[in-house]
Order: sequence, then C-alpha cells, then structure tokens
Amino acid sequence: MTGHKRLLVVFHTQSGNTGRLAEAVVRGARRVDEIDTIVKRASEAGVDDLLASDGLLLGTPENFGYMSGALKDFFDRTFYPCEGKLTGLPYAVFVSAGNDGSGAVREIGRIALGYGWKLVSDAVIARGSVTDEALADCEALGEALATGISLGIF
Repeated sequence: MTGHKRLLVVFHTQSGNTGRLAEAVVRGARRVDEIDTIVKRASEAGVDDLLASDGLLLGTPENFGYMSGALKDFFDRTFYPCEGKLTGLPYAVFVSAGNDGSGAVREIGRIALGYGWKLVSDAVIARGSVTDEALADCEALGEALATGISLGIF
C-alpha cells in the first residue's frame, strides 16, 4: 500500500450477479489513482479492514427482501469492536435484486446509522438481470466515491 486513502468494497455473491456489480464498482474506483481500493468478500472482511478504511461500498444480493446473511454476519462481527470509531465514514450500497431491493437498502441503512456512517449516494439497484446500464451505474458509483474521498469531499 502507498499511504493513500483506502476505499473498502465489501460484498457477497452467490449467483454471481452481485459479483459482477462489485467488479464494476471496483473498475470505477480504480480509475482514481490516489485511492487504494481494497476488495473483500463479506465473509473475509473484518474489523481491521473496516477500521483502516476511509470509505465503504457495500454490495449484496436481495435475499427474502433483506441483505445476504453473509453481509449481516460482517455487521455482526464488526459492529461492537468498531462502535464509535467510524462516525462520518462515507458509504454507499449496491444491490442485485430479484424483487425491488428496497428492503435490503433500508436495513443496511438502519445498521449504518448505528455505526454513525454517512450515506453519500443513492443505492444502485440492479433489478432482475444485470444490465449494461446497471454495470455502468456501478462503475460511476465506485468512481464517484473514490473521487469524493480523494478530494476530501466526504
């Protein structure tokens, strides 16, 4: 690592759809040379990753109108060790949804509120098949968050 600010991308994928969205988010974020983009599956990300980050992108499939169990587990493992230490951390969300995705976004927002994070963008929700438009939106999301962190906007 180069001492740059760090953007952490935490995601879960089972069918591969959220993985494709995560790849697009990372492509966009890595256009910003001043940011180190760290990518972790939710099951592999932990307290140290989160505490070392200057921004966060969270990706999940919509499961039963909720986030994936793996992303929820990430929150369960990191909340208390990180409590009060990440106030104002900029974050955004991307969701692969079979339905409308709003339940997953809402519940992630409720948990993020407990951490004290700052939502800096509307969620990107890919409903149904992952389209070129959804991938482009994810690239733009990654680049925007990385740029905002780099410039100190967030």
